[in-house]
Order: sequence, then C-alpha cells, then structure tokens
Amino acid sequence: MTASSPEENLLNQPLYLPNGSALRNRLAKAAMSETLGTYNNHPTLKLVELYRRWSASGIGLLMTGNVMIDRRALGEPGNVVIEDETDLPVLHQWARAATGQGAAIWVQLNHPGKQSTKGLNRSNLAPSAVPFRKDMASLFETPREATTAEIEDIIQRFGRSAAICKKAGFSGVQIHGAHGYLINQFLSPHHNRRTDEWGGSPEKRRRFVLAVYREIRRQVGTDFPVGIKLNSADFQHGGFTEQESMATIHALAEAGIDLIEISGGTYEAPAMSGGLKETKKASTVAREAYFLEFAEKVRASINVPLMVTGGFRSAAAMNAALRSGALDVIGLARLLAIDPEAPGALLQGQDSAQRVRPITTGIKQIDKMGVMEILWYTLQLKRIASGRDPKPYESGLWAFAKSLMKSGWGTFRTRRTRA
Repeated sequence: MTASSPEENLLNQPLYLPNGSALRNRLAKAAMSETLGTYNNHPTLKLVELYRRWSASGIGLLMTGNVMIDRRALGEPGNVVIEDETDLPVLHQWARAATGQGAAIWVQLNHPGKQSTKGLNRSNLAPSAVPFRKDMASLFETPREATTAEIEDIIQRFGRSAAICKKAGFSGVQIHGAHGYLINQFLSPHHNRRTDEWGGSPEKRRRFVLAVYREIRRQVGTDFPVGIKLNSADFQHGGFTEQESMATIHALAEAGIDLIEISGGTYEAPAMSGGLKETKKASTVAREAYFLEFAEKVRASINVPLMVTGGFRSAAAMNAALRSGALDVIGLARLLAIDPEAPGALLQGQDSAQRVRPITTGIKQIDKMGVMEILWYTLQLKRIASGRDPKPYESGLWAFAKSLMKSGWGTFRTRRTRA
C-alpha cells in the first residue's frame, strides 16, 4: 500500500486514552523479552540504546518486555527487576530514550509464576501445584501453591513497581496478564484449582487481576496510563476461554483500564507466535491479524481502547483493521526485531522490506515447543542494543545453541548473585 495523502493512512492518527493522555499515532511495539539486564537484574544502557533506536522510527507507543516485580521470581536470566528505587538514574535514561523523541513508553510488569525454567529461582509458585505437560517437565519444575500472604505481597509489589516507573519518567505501565504467566495462571481453570477466595469460579479467578489493577491505580493515580495484555484464550484444554476473557475485559473496563492488548496462548500452546491451527484460518491469513475476530466481538459491547498484536505484516491490512473500528492500536513485535525502522515506512503507507518467517532448528522436539520464537528474536534485540543491525536470516539452530549456552551460564550466574 502507498497512501496518496497522509490523511488516508489511519496509522498516523493520534489516540486519546480514557485518562486524557495521548499517543501520537496508532503503531505500538508490543513487548518482547529483551533480557538485557545484569545477572543481578539491574537495567543497563543497552536498553537505552535499543529503545532510542525504536523511538527514532516515529512509533507512537513502546512496551518494554517482561520487567519483573520480584527478584526472587524471574522468568529468564537477565530480566530487569523493579522493586525499589536503586536504579532510578538508569530507568530515567531508559524512559527519556523514548519520551525525548516523542514516543510513549510503558513498562510491562510481570510475575512468571510457574513459567520459569528449572534452577533459575529457588522455587516457583503458582495458584495451584499443577505441573507442565510431560514433554516440558524436564525444563519446568512443578510449582508450589501460593499462600494467601504471598498473593497479597505480589499485589503490593505490582503497585510499588508501577509507582517507581512513574517516578522514573515512564509514560505508563502494562500488566502482563497473558501467555501463561502468573496473572494468566490465576485466570485459568487449568492452572488455578483453588477453592478459597482466589479460585473456584470465574469471578473468584478474576479477583487477582482486578486486585493488581486496583493496587497499581491506587499507587499511581488516575493520570498515569495503566493497560493490560490479556489472552483471548489459552488454546489449552481446560484453560482460559473466550467467554471468560470477555467477562474479564468487561470487569477491567468497568474498573477504568486505559488500554487492553489482545493476544493468546501460553508456552504450552503458543498461539501468540502463530503456532496453532486455530490462528491459520483463511480469514486470518487474508486479514493477517491472529486475534482480530475476537477484537470485533469485544468492540461490539465495550468501548475501551483495544490493541491487537500478532500477524500484522502490511500497511494495507493495518489500515483495514483500523478502518473496521475493531481496534485502535496496531501491535508489532517480531517485525521490529528484524527491521527497527519499519514504523517509519508504515507511517508513510509503505511496507517493510523484511518479512517475519518461521524460525526452526530442524529438530522436531525443540521446534514443537515454540521456544525459538523467543530465543531467536531475543538475539536480534541484543544486536540492535549493541549498536549493530539485526540479521534477518540468521540460522535458527545456531541461535538455539548460542541461547542454550547463554541461558545455562546465565542461570548459574544468577544463582551465584544470591548465594
């Protein structure tokens, strides 16, 4: 697509959020896990460089990836943790790398729950002690059930981390409630088998995410944007369904959430990378976005701003989605890992020269797990953060071997920092 005039390209339109703040256009970088923190979980200047390059593209909103709220609960080696004000100077530089060039930057706050590889944390907690599926049990240990006191502590930590982000100059925060992490685990009847006030019915399973949102709002006030990334469904037997997702979205909208990003899947069923049959229907292929049909259902009854991430490739499809009114923000992730300047072209009505492709190693057991959609792209982010260009055609097998070595060393180093 090449727009004949800037007015015809809906990507250039600003978006005003419920709390009155504005995004300069409708393009957003969705969260990707950078793992560019130190092994004792402090932010580094590589994050400043990475986000400076993205913000220079003209993009409207940048979501950081996987910032943890508790140093005892990491998702990967190299996660940044924000639990006190120790790193305020670097956090301020990170925020200014985006806001200084006109982009908004929201910190994605997360707790992994059970979704953390063996050996990284002393132990992993979850709503219930439900193990991973058999072919992943060698990588992920069975978690222990969280106590009521631990649940209340986690809620407080989300609020505290958000308040620090505001103080550091970030534009907002996003709660990670998708992809199988702790909040998603509380929402899922497969992972949450509790019979107390935190589980046993859809209403009780929603209590945790609503408590997290309210605590964040209490600590940051009404003028600071708070969004959430939420699964349309888990695509997992006995998991979080579309009906439950819709009810959760209604509850969050009533509570005052500013932006809902729709995604789907978990590590055990990775729909977010297009890895499931459900995401490859003819209608999905034609419209590109994996979760657009669900967004249309949401929009039919809720006016909260919606962001859809997953599958978008062309300026034409992005404009068509915006024109339909089903969503308000186009989320891009993997494309920006191989073409950090892509937003500049899209805002001119032109497509990126790069195309996202499936990343495989050729080893069936590894490829089935869907981990390459994280590992390969993480390596590209590290290249950009070091001032280099990405390698769009880098070998998947080489990336896996390199990541495996780095992960093992990173887990060892992380554990040593706590000894």
